[in-house]
Amino acid sequence: MYRRDLITAEIERLAQVLARIMGLKVELKLEEAGLLFNETMANSFGLPIDVLNEPDPSSFENWLQESDLPAEKLDSLSEFLYYELGISQSKNQIIAPKLNLIYEQLSNKHKIVHLVNLHRQKVIQQYL
Repeated sequence: MYRRDLITAEIERLAQVLARIMGLKVELKLEEAGLLFNETMANSFGLPIDVLNEPDPSSFENWLQESDLPAEKLDSLSEFLYYELGISQSKNQIIAPKLNLIYEQLSNKHKIVHLVNLHRQKVIQQYL
């Protein structure tokens, strides 16, 4: 029960950070949004930014297996990455396969399938 409360609090905090990043983008404070995004990837998810930015998804796939994030945190990570799509074509081609890996892990390992994620998987196919 206590662990569940901690995870819920962490997910709520991450949702607030994501909203702040999106707000900064709307205000065209892109550098500040990028810094906050990178900091969140490293500190909240333990995801090194160089692994995220690596064009070959194999290092990300290895990180994903080793990190063993709970389903709720994986879903939150997918939110962050999904809202990074559309920045540039090269960024889209780097992030889209990694999003697919997250959705696969949510489905295969955690047996979690969201209708939103199914729709997003169809959307990201255009970037692959």
